[in-house]
Formats: sequence, C-alpha cells, structure tokens
Amino acid sequence: MDFIELNGAALRYELRGKGERTLVLVHEMGGSLESWDDVVTQFPESRQVLRYDCRGAGMSQKVRGELAIDTMVDDIAALLDALRIAGKVALAGIAVGGAIALHFAARYPERTSGVVAGSPATGIAPDRRAAVLERVAKIEAAGMAFAVEESMRNGYPVELRGDVKRFERYRARWLGNDPSSYATVYRMLAATDIEDELTRLRCPVLVIGGSLDRTRPPQLAEAVAKTMPKAGYTEVRTGHYMAVQTPDLIFDQIAAFLDAIDA
Repeated sequence: MDFIELNGAALRYELRGKGERTLVLVHEMGGSLESWDDVVTQFPESRQVLRYDCRGAGMSQKVRGELAIDTMVDDIAALLDALRIAGKVALAGIAVGGAIALHFAARYPERTSGVVAGSPATGIAPDRRAAVLERVAKIEAAGMAFAVEESMRNGYPVELRGDVKRFERYRARWLGNDPSSYATVYRMLAATDIEDELTRLRCPVLVIGGSLDRTRPPQLAEAVAKTMPKAGYTEVRTGHYMAVQTPDLIFDQIAAFLDAIDA
C-alpha cells in the first residue's frame, strides 16, 4: 500500500502486477480497497491492477461539504497520471464505484477501454431523495451504528453469510467509516444524474445485477444496462457488496469481460 497527494486530496492506493494492460478497481460506498482483497489476488501478474480508497473512505483523506462525482472521477485520472499509466484502462466498480467507473468512461473516453459495473448506483429516484437525505442526516448525527442493521440486511443478506468471519469483518470495517464523509458521499449520490451521458457511451460495458441485492435490485441494474448502446447484462447470485460476498463469481465476470475486450 502507498499514499499520495493529488487533486486536492490524499489517497491510499495499491498497484500490483506488470504489463501494458491496467485494470482500475473502484469500491462501493462504505467500502475501501480491502473490498477487493479476494478478487485482486486472482489476476495474473501480467496485468497491472490498481485499487485505491476513494476520497472520504478507508484511509484516504476525509471529506466535508459538497462533493461532485466529477471530483471522484478526476481523482482516478490524477492517480493514473501520477503513476505514469498511459493509454486506455479498464475499470470495474461496485455500486457507487460502478457509477464512478461509468462516469470516468464518459468524461475520459480516450482513456477507457471498457467498464464492468456491479449494481451501479447511478443516482436516486426523485421520489426517494427526501427520505434518503433525511436518513443521511441521521447517520451523520448518530454515527454508522444507526444504519448498520438496515444496510447489512439489504446489502449483505443472510443467504450470503455462510462465511461468518468474512461477514463480521466487513460489518466491522463498515462501522469504522467516518459518518460525515459517508454522508457527504451519499449526498453526492443523491445529486448525481448521469443517465443522459450513459446513452452516449461507446466503450464496451458489462453490468452485473445481484439476484440477492435488496439495496439495488437486479431490475435496476438491468435498466441501467439498457440505456447504453454497447452494454451487456448478467445476473449472478450475489448481493450489493458483491466483490466481498462472492469474489470468485465477480472475478470470473471481470476476467471474461477483459478477455473479450482484449481479444
């Protein structure tokens, strides 16, 4: 692991592997680069894999005030520049990380070879925003414990808790989030609207829906896929925090997608 200051923030990151092809992994809201622990080790050394803590998450610099998804995307571009990674990269993101990956593809098409987006959180329906913002304010005031039961119930369903230690470790790490940073990122999501730009994406995209995801049910993921001209859709038995819950399944999906776009 390493740390770097760029684009007005300090980020923690890890770059492993070698070769000309690079994959960027973007974790979910409430997660950290550790969300990819059991996925990243499966990639061959012949591919560079970059993962990092988004600003406000993990051990990266915490955030306050207003935050735009443009800033999150520009963090990736600045990180690639700092690490001298030129040319096109593939990205894989989960939930809000999926939205960030898709927005990167829209903002930097010349730097994107393809995107895998698991349960992409591309925004919040207008009729739900008031209730979501009310919940966010309570999380900010009362702390992460206020929301943990509901978040785990919907995002990490009991059907996927066979590995008890894995679930307990993720829950504890989720509770360690900075409530104000989590609230700031959540408000960013509530203000995000990238639906129009998705219709203009021209790179290959794979959208993954989780059949057990009760935070972003698979029909929402499929609807996002249908807005993009070169997007495919697949549904697997997983939940919202899919890189943690079913790392082998997610690795298989990403690896097959990379093989297809690299061919």
